[in-house]
Amino acid sequence: MDKLNRIMALDIGDKRVGVALSDPFGIFLSKTELILRQNNDKKALNSIEELCKEYNVQKILVGVPYNMDGTFGFQAQKNIEFIAPLKEKYELIYRDERLTSFDAEEELKKRKVSYSKNKGLVDMKSAAIILEDYLGEI
Repeated sequence: MDKLNRIMALDIGDKRVGVALSDPFGIFLSKTELILRQNNDKKALNSIEELCKEYNVQKILVGVPYNMDGTFGFQAQKNIEFIAPLKEKYELIYRDERLTSFDAEEELKKRKVSYSKNKGLVDMKSAAIILEDYLGEI
């Protein structure tokens, strides 16, 4: 039996990349991961690619933080430049991620999860929100 394709969502930050993966059928969130950039984009991209191979990912949702007025901002450009080396190998879909970090923090607060000393939790939850929003549309 062939492996089914999963969908990956990325919440890209300057220090960390939150990763969320769908189930093999592309129906619901299955797993989250955190990749540290540590001023080494090549290593971070390699980690993303390793996950893509391990989970048979063909489609990557890339969180792009547009400005509140809907324009393309500096951080959005940085995210697109970061992921650009993978555009020949995977289908990249750019998703507006405005307020996902805020929503992630609010959800963690509701669940009484402390994230102040572990910002990676917010990054992973933000990636999960990007993925869940996309899966709710398809």
